[in-house]
Amino acid sequence: MHDSDTARLRAFAHPLRLRILSLLTGTSMSAAELARELGDTQANVSYHLRMLRQAGLVEVMEEVSVRGGKAKRYGHDPSSGANMPMTIGEEQVLMAAALSTELRRRADSFKPGSKNAVVDADLWVTPELWSEIRTAALELARRLHAGAMPPHASGTIRTSTTMALFEMNEQ
Repeated sequence: MHDSDTARLRAFAHPLRLRILSLLTGTSMSAAELARELGDTQANVSYHLRMLRQAGLVEVMEEVSVRGGKAKRYGHDPSSGANMPMTIGEEQVLMAAALSTELRRRADSFKPGSKNAVVDADLWVTPELWSEIRTAALELARRLHAGAMPPHASGTIRTSTTMALFEMNEQ
C-alpha cells in the first residue's frame, strides 16, 4: 500500500470524520456550520476537514462572504473513496473500529417503531454470488449518496446505513 493510500484510509478511520463526510455528501458546509451540526468546536472540525482535504476526500466547493470575511464551504463526492485500498492491516482495523463507534453512536438515535433492516452474516457463498451481492450493495450505496439532502431539509428523514462487505480468510 502506498503512503497516500494509507493517509486516505486513516482519514476515513475516525468517527468524527465519517460524520463530516456524511454531512458533506448532501450539501456543502463551512467548518462553522459543521461544528454547529455536530455539536463540536470549529477548531476541531477545521482540523478534521484539513485531514480529509489532504486525503482528497473533501474539496472546497465555494467561498462565501460572512460578516466581512470569507468562509470556505466544503463538499464530499462519495466516489472519492471508491478506490480505497482494502488490504489487511492496521488501517483496516482502525476503519472497522471507527465504523463500530459510529454505529453505536447512531444506535442511540434509533426511532422506535420505524421500519429497518439489520443484516449480519458470516457465510460461505460462491464467488459468482459474492460478486453479484457486492455489486448490488455498491449500487445501493451509490443511490443513497446520490439522494442525500442537506441536514434537516424539509420532507426528509434521517437514516443510518453502515455496510462492510469483505471476503474473509478460511480459518
